[in-house]
Amino acid sequence: MIEVTETYIKGVFIIEPKVFGDERGYFLESWSQRDFNAAVREIDFVQDNESKSRYGVLRGLHYQKGEHSQSKLVRVVSGRVLDVAVDIRVGSPTFGKHVAVELSGENHRQFFIPKGFAHGFAVLSEEAVFQYKCDRLYAPQAEGAIAWDDPELGIDWKIPASDIILSEKDRHHPRLSEATDLFDYNTDYYAL
Repeated sequence: MIEVTETYIKGVFIIEPKVFGDERGYFLESWSQRDFNAAVREIDFVQDNESKSRYGVLRGLHYQKGEHSQSKLVRVVSGRVLDVAVDIRVGSPTFGKHVAVELSGENHRQFFIPKGFAHGFAVLSEEAVFQYKCDRLYAPQAEGAIAWDDPELGIDWKIPASDIILSEKDRHHPRLSEATDLFDYNTDYYAL
């Protein structure tokens, strides 16, 4: 049982599972392929990933190119993050726009990022455990990324820039206007 809200960018969804709580704690169904396929889109996830990060860590903005492009269903098990999806489909009416949503172990929200989007998150709490499902296996040769601080994107990461902790790789990504191998709005990447 899930409640699904499509964001202002078509195909990007916020998903809230039904949470059953009492004095013992809570129970929720974190994934149901039947419910997801009926409410969002037909999909087969093939890989689950988990990361643990401390306050200020920013991972992104990443994507996989071409036939290796991935959809992701992300959630936070503990802590809080600001999760961001950026439309990088050339020709899209929302090209360069983003959706940002706070995910936490308390709100149990999930965020669906379809193919054609760059994805990243910043840790707002002391620590966060982040999980995500992908519908394609990771392919290092197909990595793509854009700069987290591209002024044209206008992302408010909800933490001071001086507190942001990046990997060496994430320090050197191009701005969206300089990026190559973006997506074409008129190509169905789910058909590849």
